[in-house]
Amino acid sequence: METKELEKLAALARYYSLLSSTEAGSGHPTSSLSAADLMVGLMFGGAFRYDLEHPKYENNDRLIFSKGHASPLFYALWAIAGKLSEDELKTFRKIDSPLEGHPTLEFPYTEAATGSLGQGLSIGVGMAINAKYLDKLDYRTYVLLGDSEMAEGSVWEALALAAYYKLNNLVAFADINRLGQRGETMYGHDTDSYRKKAEAFGWNTLVIDGHNISDILSAINRATSETDRPTMIIAKTLKGKGVSFIEDQDNWHGKALKPDEFKKAAVELGDIDTSLTGKISMPEKNSAEVLKKVKVDNPVYKIGDTLATRKAYGEVLVSVAADDPRVVALDAETSNSTYAEDLKKAMPERFFEMFIAEQNMAGTALGLSRRGKIVFVSTFAAFLTRAFDQIRMSQYSDPNIKFVGSHAGVSIGEDGSSQMALEDIAMMRSVSGMTVFYPSDAVSTERLVALAAAHHGNVFIRTTRMATPILYGSNEQFEIGGSKVLKKSAGDVATVVAAGVTLHESLKAYEELQKEGINIRVIDLYSIKPLDRKTLLQAAKDTKKIITVEDHYPEGGIGEAVAAALSGQAEVVCLAVNKIPHSGKPEELLAMEEIDAAAIVKTVLSSQ
Repeated sequence: METKELEKLAALARYYSLLSSTEAGSGHPTSSLSAADLMVGLMFGGAFRYDLEHPKYENNDRLIFSKGHASPLFYALWAIAGKLSEDELKTFRKIDSPLEGHPTLEFPYTEAATGSLGQGLSIGVGMAINAKYLDKLDYRTYVLLGDSEMAEGSVWEALALAAYYKLNNLVAFADINRLGQRGETMYGHDTDSYRKKAEAFGWNTLVIDGHNISDILSAINRATSETDRPTMIIAKTLKGKGVSFIEDQDNWHGKALKPDEFKKAAVELGDIDTSLTGKISMPEKNSAEVLKKVKVDNPVYKIGDTLATRKAYGEVLVSVAADDPRVVALDAETSNSTYAEDLKKAMPERFFEMFIAEQNMAGTALGLSRRGKIVFVSTFAAFLTRAFDQIRMSQYSDPNIKFVGSHAGVSIGEDGSSQMALEDIAMMRSVSGMTVFYPSDAVSTERLVALAAAHHGNVFIRTTRMATPILYGSNEQFEIGGSKVLKKSAGDVATVVAAGVTLHESLKAYEELQKEGINIRVIDLYSIKPLDRKTLLQAAKDTKKIITVEDHYPEGGIGEAVAAALSGQAEVVCLAVNKIPHSGKPEELLAMEEIDAAAIVKTVLSSQ
């Protein structure tokens, strides 16, 4: 479209942004107005390629509003494209509307839910990696960033990785409008500071007037011609652009205009023609590269042998990836400890090193997941806590990510407290839709990894550093929401519920108590969420007393999960990590925290 036509569309985008937020009585119109020229230039200037009738088409260009609060503009753009009516825009932020305050998948043109700042570029990195290295498609990914969110470390993690992987198919728009929520941003309108930093991270940079359509079109053209680097278009803009009484004015962030103010603003915007529509270019009709299944030898495990579940994870990951070409793995420079390196060795094209940047790893995983990949993300479980916001936000984007945390609990031993995940189960249980697995041996790891890959949704798998005996035969079956009763008799005086390392301590306690003629029931609660309430209720009915044992803090762990499931049905005694951990041998630490076999025996005997 011609420059004059685009300027008219930008005015219409501003009008729609003000209209929807005024009707809602809330929203972020000033943040929308600053980026209107940029996004109109992108979507309707010829570079953006998108099949409007098929938003899921695999070769569509991708547009992510990392500054998700600018949703009035986001919806205005799709209205101009003909996919929303003016009446639909007026439903913005209403309970029965898909036009939420920050974009979610309820609106079909949303690539991923955004709004928690600093995450959109990481998601874009995942989509760009998918296009360049996996699907081999020519779609581009565009991300709109706000200058306030560029103080987030995750943005710079994403910048570094995008340059490392030479993502020339990724373009970021930095909307440098100077004002944040409560005043001026870190650099204000000093676009040169942003330029220097982005260039230092290996990006091609273009500094422009973000309200000059000709400059915008020229920058986009240059960005899409880049051959080996991602590009950041750094645009100097004015917050509230186009409306004199809010333009570049502080204390207007997140405030909608009142009806009389909207009328005044509409006059300043000039003659608005709501019949105008913008034309979007069609993408090329390309198909993703089809990967074939690979034949590999599946691991064989024998009862009585010992193997760390983290090692079994690496072996099984290769088998799962061989069987399903959608499986890819990301790891945060720990792959020789998590054993994700097994996949890197077997299928290097399906493994991506994320380096020690867990927030970006989780965001990149979501981007890959949104493009149809089954993503296994691994690092020490303690370090996944850094990425909790990204994990939390993923639940709103129909994710399919498998988080694998190794080196969990005090049983890791001498490395000490900084490396011991003791909050991870609680964290993962709190995320809606998250399945939580805790395998105790190689066979259960094999089965649970396969279940995770087959299940659409987020899964957390907690693996163990130390080697543990193999308990199950090769034909043993596992299921989401299941458990295993390993020891049982008609005369059980108590039930011990455990998983992972403490399951083996429970079995040792069983043997010790047998010498005293005392029977206990032992349950492997390998599926912590959802859990097997039916089996737990039967155990409560039969034995009256339930003892949970876990290498985790008591808050939010196995004990609380079981206690909630059995509320009012049985006494639940929770053995968990209650002391500040310390370096030491695994057996010393299990004893110090009173979650070893001796502590279990003592607890059972104290109830007799």
